[in-house]
Amino acid sequence: MGHPRVTSPKVTPADASPPAKKTCCTPRADGVAPPGGAARGPSYDGPIAPVREPARQAPAPGSDPEANPGMVRLPGGSFLMGTDYPQGFPEDGEGPVREVTLRPFWIDATAVTNAQFAAFVRDTGYRTEAEHFGWSFVFHLHVSKKFADKLRKDAQVPQTPWWLAVPGARWDHPFGERSSIKTLMDHPAVHVSWNDAVAYAEWAGKRLPTEAEWEYASRGGRVQSLYPWGDQLEPRGKHLCNVWQGKFPAENTAADGYVGTCPVGAFSPNGYGLFNTSGNVWEWTNDWFSPAWHANASEKTRDNPIGPLPPEDGGEASDGPGFRLTHKVQKGGSYLCHASYCNRYRLGARTGNTPDSATTNNGFRCVRDV
Repeated sequence: MGHPRVTSPKVTPADASPPAKKTCCTPRADGVAPPGGAARGPSYDGPIAPVREPARQAPAPGSDPEANPGMVRLPGGSFLMGTDYPQGFPEDGEGPVREVTLRPFWIDATAVTNAQFAAFVRDTGYRTEAEHFGWSFVFHLHVSKKFADKLRKDAQVPQTPWWLAVPGARWDHPFGERSSIKTLMDHPAVHVSWNDAVAYAEWAGKRLPTEAEWEYASRGGRVQSLYPWGDQLEPRGKHLCNVWQGKFPAENTAADGYVGTCPVGAFSPNGYGLFNTSGNVWEWTNDWFSPAWHANASEKTRDNPIGPLPPEDGGEASDGPGFRLTHKVQKGGSYLCHASYCNRYRLGARTGNTPDSATTNNGFRCVRDV
């Protein structure tokens, strides 16, 4: 991405970038230098795919547009997007609650799995950005304490020592070069940047969902509920998603059965047949992140919205002088989210990260136009 080289592990936000977020969510790639390695910057020969706005993707040549295994066809229509939840994060642009209308579309019932991503890599020889960089972000409890202590000296995110830049971490070695996905083939593919996700979607004859499409699908037909099943996180004490239990970030009791990702088909689906739209992994959308673009009602923000566009793509600066679109929207929360720190596993919540960033708790699912 051409980020400036740095000599310290400090993550320095870009001028006038979106507001800082509690980074149990997804830390930014730029500015962290792993031991013995360079920060993501001039030494990197990428990005792999240009950051652009993909056109609406047609079905793959020769495919039957009505036959989409593993996908759910949604009729579109109007729904209430966003939230005014009192314990939410207004600075993220969660509100206002607004009526949005969408066209029909197909969407993956689950996040893209390691097995599916492996097929893409075998077919294309694709190398993810984490592979080019030589490292990616891993949660501290997923490596040994000795290794974590060593990495904290020069490869952690400031103020969030639970995020470590681990050499060799990538989609098929999620916790470092000695780890494997052999027993995780039905888990979501992680350490996948936005650019990587776009490349996979294009190979599959699909595209990434808009934020509005993702939220509409994630709600499963419910109106303004906090979660796909209602407003209580654990109704009658039952765990219905994969999020953090215990005291974040030091103790995870794994009361829901998982300390990391879970299989993409774990837990019950929502009303539309989609799995894990709350928790498990953050999912990339196509939209650029803005906390204010959608506040004013207009055809662009209410009728099949695709999010704000940078000036070079014909967009208008809408968030004040100097504001730059630097992050892509992520939705759904992850297995690291906890009410005490980052309760963004709510359906109306959102976060964002730079298109080249990859972590052990972000993944994606795809859509296809009807």
